[in-house]
Amino acid sequence: MNEGSLNPKLRFEERKAIILFLWLFYLVYYSFEVFYFLSKTTIYKDKELISTGVAGLVFLLVPLVFGVYFIKKGNPFIVKYIYIFSYLGIDFVDTIMTYWGSKIPYTSGNIVEVLFYLFSPIFINKKYFWVVSLGLIGKEAILGLILQSMHVLMPIVIYIILSLIAYTVLIRFNSYVNTLTTVYEELRQKEKLAVIGQMAAGIGHEIRNPLSSLKGFAQLQHERSPRTNEFYPIMIQEIDRINSIVNDLMYLGKPKEIKFEKASIEEIIAYTLSITQQQAELHGVKIETFMEGPLPPVECDGKQLKQVFLNLIKNAIESMAEGGRIKINVKIVESQRMFISIQDEGCGIADSNILNLGEPFFTTKKDGTGLGLMVTNQIIKDHNGNLKIESKIGVGTEVKVSLPIMQKRIQ
Repeated sequence: MNEGSLNPKLRFEERKAIILFLWLFYLVYYSFEVFYFLSKTTIYKDKELISTGVAGLVFLLVPLVFGVYFIKKGNPFIVKYIYIFSYLGIDFVDTIMTYWGSKIPYTSGNIVEVLFYLFSPIFINKKYFWVVSLGLIGKEAILGLILQSMHVLMPIVIYIILSLIAYTVLIRFNSYVNTLTTVYEELRQKEKLAVIGQMAAGIGHEIRNPLSSLKGFAQLQHERSPRTNEFYPIMIQEIDRINSIVNDLMYLGKPKEIKFEKASIEEIIAYTLSITQQQAELHGVKIETFMEGPLPPVECDGKQLKQVFLNLIKNAIESMAEGGRIKINVKIVESQRMFISIQDEGCGIADSNILNLGEPFFTTKKDGTGLGLMVTNQIIKDHNGNLKIESKIGVGTEVKVSLPIMQKRIQ
């Protein structure tokens, strides 16, 4: 679990777990120590056990001060580490002082060590689990070597068993939390799509009607006076850009009706290239296509796939302001999937931004909306495919699209 995110809910749950741990820690530790020293002094009539043990009881109050401080400061995540390291150090020194040069048989540890194992899955932190497991097992092993005692073998075996049990529970907890997180993210994403869909359904048609009138008027005026005004082509181009945004909104707002038919991927890409060729030439971009044939037809909605590759190729062209090359590779993978790669030599995308690509209204372009890639990703998902983006700043971006050749039919 990512403690660095400092999620308020996560911090609240950690705080509750830490407070419960502190209560149980001191209750179990002091109860065990009192019982232990009383029984040992009664059996061995040796007062030195009390004098050496009192130091440990006092020093373990120091972590409490730091624990309360960090809890009040809103950082309860560090408290569990303070306690495990403090306990390991104090118990190690206390054990050496008690048994070094003494005739009293070495008896290991405190039952509070079991508490560390019980809480390691509750904190849902693998790093803390390994600190607890390796720390307690390592402590017993080192004490066995220093005191030359074989009595440490039994606690080591017990701790190994407790480690296996705690690790199993921790994995289950992690899986459960990850599942809840995934479901939450999916619900959040669907909620965003629903909001965008409602917005698109409400204003999409209203925007399209005046756009059509504006475009028709601009084209008519440009045809009447082709040499008198150089701004008409710019107006028409901008109207087309607005219309493209509206189309993206309309796609998100209307139900997904996909008509799967067999189509040639070569024809789809060729059609897309014919549309983007002029834009590529204006940007000084050369497009190279490599196809490992013969390629079988793909069951898809041809119109929607044209929109996918149109968006991806336009993004690649726009990423190369000073020109460059775009490489399009198409091949069959494992005889069941079509693999299409679109690689540019553009500015690249930062790693921190790649994870957010496809989110509503997230874009790295100055005049972008983020809807194009979102629609692209949704269309690919509707085709039971997947999209992956790899990029390096200053080197370029590669978009990998994988599509099934045959769609599975649901009976």
